Amino acid sequence: MRHVISLLIENESGALSRVSGLFSARGYNIESLTVAPTEDESMSRMTIVTTGSDDIIEQITKQLNKLVEVIKVVDISESAHIERELMLVKVRATGKDREEMKRMTEIFRARIIDVTDASYVIELTGNQAKLDAFIGAIGPELILETVRSGICGIGRGDRVLKL
Repeated sequence: MRHVISLLIENESGALSRVSGLFSARGYNIESLTVAPTEDESMSRMTIVTTGSDDIIEQITKQLNKLVEVIKVVDISESAHIERELMLVKVRATGKDREEMKRMTEIFRARIIDVTDASYVIELTGNQAKLDAFIGAIGPELILETVRSGICGIGRGDRVLKL
């Protein structure tokens, strides 16, 4: 089962390495990892997407809580939450492909953020399924390069990950 785990960690060198090391040392896979400072510059928020049974996720959570740098751990996939990912994709845009790329960008509510004679760079945000659908719709033959941010997630309603 897929889980989205959010952590508050001390914003210091080596913290990311220790968290990712915990996963690799135990043979757990990280499907997606994002990390950035919070409104409090002394802390960072990390979002990890992984798969495993409830028992494995419970074990991961307990082991994360033992790390000195980890302040708080929450499995946000246990309740209602919002997930988003950012994708930048550079596509071939020449001849008839230029208009098709504009049309696909509008359909998926994306934005063209860079234009050259031969390519567009398109920015798209949404859940993984939306980004995957966009890639499938334009086809691999037009894709020159793809960059994805990884998932950011936040609980809905009153659920807050904060001290």
